[in-house]
Amino acid sequence: MGQCPGCREWNTFAEEPAPAKKAGSSVKTAVRISSIEPTRLSQVSVDERQRVSSGITELDRVLGGGIVPGSLVLVGGDPGIGKSTLLLQVCHNLVRNGNNVLYISGEESAQQIKLRAQRVGDFKDDLMVLCETNLEIIRAVLEKSKPDIVVIDSIQTMYSENVSSAPGSVSQVRESTGVFMQIAKGMGISVFLVGHVTKEGVVAGPRVLEHMVDTVLYFEGDRHAAYRILRGVKNRFGSTNEIGVFEMRDTGLVEVENPSEYMLSGKPENASGSVVACSMEGTRPVLIEIQALVCQTNLPMPRRTTAGTDFNRVNLLLAVLEKRAGLHLSSCDVYVNIAGGIKMTEPAIDLGLILALVSSYKDIAVDEKAIAFGEVGLSGEIRAVNMAQQRVQEAKKLGFTTVLMPEVSRKSVEKIEGIRIIGLKTVREAVTCIMQHQS
Repeated sequence: MGQCPGCREWNTFAEEPAPAKKAGSSVKTAVRISSIEPTRLSQVSVDERQRVSSGITELDRVLGGGIVPGSLVLVGGDPGIGKSTLLLQVCHNLVRNGNNVLYISGEESAQQIKLRAQRVGDFKDDLMVLCETNLEIIRAVLEKSKPDIVVIDSIQTMYSENVSSAPGSVSQVRESTGVFMQIAKGMGISVFLVGHVTKEGVVAGPRVLEHMVDTVLYFEGDRHAAYRILRGVKNRFGSTNEIGVFEMRDTGLVEVENPSEYMLSGKPENASGSVVACSMEGTRPVLIEIQALVCQTNLPMPRRTTAGTDFNRVNLLLAVLEKRAGLHLSSCDVYVNIAGGIKMTEPAIDLGLILALVSSYKDIAVDEKAIAFGEVGLSGEIRAVNMAQQRVQEAKKLGFTTVLMPEVSRKSVEKIEGIRIIGLKTVREAVTCIMQHQS
């Protein structure tokens, strides 16, 4: 048919194969519908399934305590960031503990996988490798071998013969994820999916991909830098926004057990514009160094540059300082950087940003043994943040002697001894605190 009878346009019809109906399928469906009844929630038994340790403490923390049998985990990240290396290390630890692991690659040959695996460790003959992209063949292999853990590298290379579009398209990615979800839930196999990301930093493909899986992990960081951040943005079996910190070496990824220590390594002494702040990443307090550089400009439009934090948030804090503290920053260039290459967006670092900006503007160094945390409002008030006690204890553990924090949160940390607590109510008090340090 050349012309559509509905819209009267020519050559707009597209052929789409209709799924073949099996004989007797409607009868079976009718019998199944008649036998299904809803279940009372009080009658549902909840058995805590035994988690499997990946052998990597940082990954287990992000997953919520280990790998849940039958879970579907999506790992996304930039090319060359270390996704395949991390999962190969997980496979190495799992097979060493007696687990049956299958690594399915659609991007590399078995020889390439072997070369990369030799850097990680000795696999012997325990790890099974399959280089295949056809979903029907993969399903048959899984039903035959019945592994405990499966790694799919990557989901964008898988394709089904029932879908006419090319591999990596929206339809193919959706169909492939649906197949692996059925395999994971039906056979109790833990499946790890490697996903490519777009230039915006999100997993390529339909947004429903992240809704279908149980856990979404993002591998962040510059591939030319040494450190990597593994961040959980969705987890049905644990808390979100947990992070794991790794260092890339010749032998693979190595865990960084104390991120605060490496974030503060190389911090300058008695330098203005440098302040240590505390941010909570899930249940873990992380101390970071905030650097600010404020200088006079000859340009009609002052320059604003941020790295590691929200650009709009910094502009907001600059407006608060100009309006509520009387600092004339509208004629200054402002550069803000979070040292270590990590991204921090928690509002609790607002006070640290404020102190760094004032310190650079006044050219006054902040005490190097002091940390700061607190949210700043548009009225110039310093608002309370959660988990203040854990932040102060982390600062004390790393040898800090002074904490600048919201006055309203001071009562929750009064029992902690051996550290000086300074409560601040407004940004004007924060500016006064820095000026007193000069005197």
